[in-house]
Amino acid sequence: MSCFGGNISPDLFQKCCNANQLCEFSGNLRDVVTEPIFVQKVYDAVLFNLQGLKTVTGQCFSPAIPKGHRLKRVIDIRCKRFFNPLNVEDPRNLTLDVDTTISGATFIQDAQCDPIRVVGPDGTFSEKVLYVDTEDCDEKCKGTPIFGTQNIAITGDVLVTLDLLLCDRCDHEVIFTVSANVNIAEPSSPLVLTNFFELCMPSTQNSAFLPRFSEFCNPACETRLATNNIGRDIVLCPDGTIKANLIIALCVTCEKKIVVPVQICVLSTGFVQLAPQVSAICTTFPSLFPNQIKESDTLELCPETRSDTDDRCDDICDICDDDNHRRPRRR
Repeated sequence: MSCFGGNISPDLFQKCCNANQLCEFSGNLRDVVTEPIFVQKVYDAVLFNLQGLKTVTGQCFSPAIPKGHRLKRVIDIRCKRFFNPLNVEDPRNLTLDVDTTISGATFIQDAQCDPIRVVGPDGTFSEKVLYVDTEDCDEKCKGTPIFGTQNIAITGDVLVTLDLLLCDRCDHEVIFTVSANVNIAEPSSPLVLTNFFELCMPSTQNSAFLPRFSEFCNPACETRLATNNIGRDIVLCPDGTIKANLIIALCVTCEKKIVVPVQICVLSTGFVQLAPQVSAICTTFPSLFPNQIKESDTLELCPETRSDTDDRCDDICDICDDDNHRRPRRR
């Protein structure tokens, strides 16, 4: 057992974990209040599932099979994208270069003809600003259609892992794992996936903000033996090296969005209340967020405010009464 800041871990070396419970609801609807928030509203979106294939012949895997063992069968084949967290510019990283062109609208540009990008929900300049004259469709209380073409250039490597069942001279079975970095495409000749889409734009006239165009993609990969036959697709070299013929499928999910900053009202149960890890030195700690400032919150957090207001009113009334007593009557 290990204990860190009051949180007890059953196993110090456990590989996985669960997140803390951040939001709780008592079940009492009186705890639910309306809150105005300033966010980006999605006015329209489209989702795509794209697929690209890569065939590989004679791919070498490492490490080599130990001497005195023979290959019995393949238990499992796994594939995942390669990523070097210490160098995001590593050419082996599986990279998607998304190039999108729009017809029926225009990406706002600066004086150097570069598209103006604004900060998206990911905290980076990932959104482009769109403009089109929407007057005709505004009169019909409808959106204006725009059309786009998307080209995704894929480069870099994927990591393929084989779980092999080996037998030694005494017919003892053992699972042996080999892996290899498989190149999908070089930057000079990328694997390109193309698709077309249509989106509906809201008004650009009746808004303080122009619509923004947001897009993001996520790749995955699956692989199998080229003919699903171990005798034809896998070669065991004299030095123990495994060579395999593979088919790799790149599975890409992409989403395009039209978003506009808006202020909306949501139902809320309040701010997140985390149980802090206890410290033996400090007795009080500052808050991370300011208190609510609605009248009901003021009366709840500072009940003395009500008495001060009442006393002030009483004082004013007393003064008025005194003035009335002192004011001479007309004859």
